[in-house]
Amino acid sequence: MRNNYKQGRAGRPGSKSRERQNSSTREGRQPVTGKKIIHLKKRNEISGKKEVPLTRNKPSKKTMLSEMRLNRFIANSGVCSRREADKYIVAGLVTVNGNIVTELGTKVKMNDDVRFDGRKLNAEKKVYLLLNKPKDYVTTTDDPHAEHTVMELVKDACPERIYPVGRLDKSTTGVLLFTNDGELSERLTHPSHNMKKIYQVTLNNPLTKNDMLRIAEGIELDDGKIAADAITFIDATNKTEIGIEIHSGKNRVVRRIFEQLGYKVKKLDRVYFAGLTKKNISRGKWRFLSHKEVQFLKMK
Repeated sequence: MRNNYKQGRAGRPGSKSRERQNSSTREGRQPVTGKKIIHLKKRNEISGKKEVPLTRNKPSKKTMLSEMRLNRFIANSGVCSRREADKYIVAGLVTVNGNIVTELGTKVKMNDDVRFDGRKLNAEKKVYLLLNKPKDYVTTTDDPHAEHTVMELVKDACPERIYPVGRLDKSTTGVLLFTNDGELSERLTHPSHNMKKIYQVTLNNPLTKNDMLRIAEGIELDDGKIAADAITFIDATNKTEIGIEIHSGKNRVVRRIFEQLGYKVKKLDRVYFAGLTKKNISRGKWRFLSHKEVQFLKMK
């Protein structure tokens, strides 16, 4: 009996063990190894879970974002922030598929015809671009009287319609942000957010210590008093090179500060804006912001 058992285990032709193995293979099952096997289908029946197919089509991004609030659609198009979009909706300036919509919270689909003041909008993807602005370029999206605008420098950067955040005057160089994110643009330029800006100034004459103190304490301009958040000499041996930190968004404010004290600004370069610098960007060149930089801006 013992010898017969061993021969059967070895798979002797005609043995019951070999027949069972062949049967298991034919049915697509693994041979029994002594451990209890619960197949996927039965295991799901026991746990109450539905059987999940091995492959399935991943839903497209367009499908997942098939609907969104109207104010978000408008903000995504780069027109303005969501808060401003709500005002335009209530004012009756927005139409969806030819109908005026004034109810806040209205949802639209990506392929709906959404228009603001008669102009068709597209919920484009967000783009964030940093330019090292050169001299003699006007910071505007369109100016028929300007020889050059900053838009010429970024015209081939992306298919989305982007625009500059804030302004640098024609003679000022340095950090200039572009985006189609209306909500972020409003936040970065609104006075209440006090966005930090640092400029490097070259004057026609050395700045006196007394005038430096006056700028730090605040001086009166035509549109009110303004004070620097910080001011210093870039080089202790060259009193015409000044570093000044300021958060005001008033027009030409840095130039006007020094002109008020009798100085002429020969060069003005913005080297820092809202945490962004022009490091590794040549004059007249640009780069896209990293995901980390975008998230940093959105936390401000």
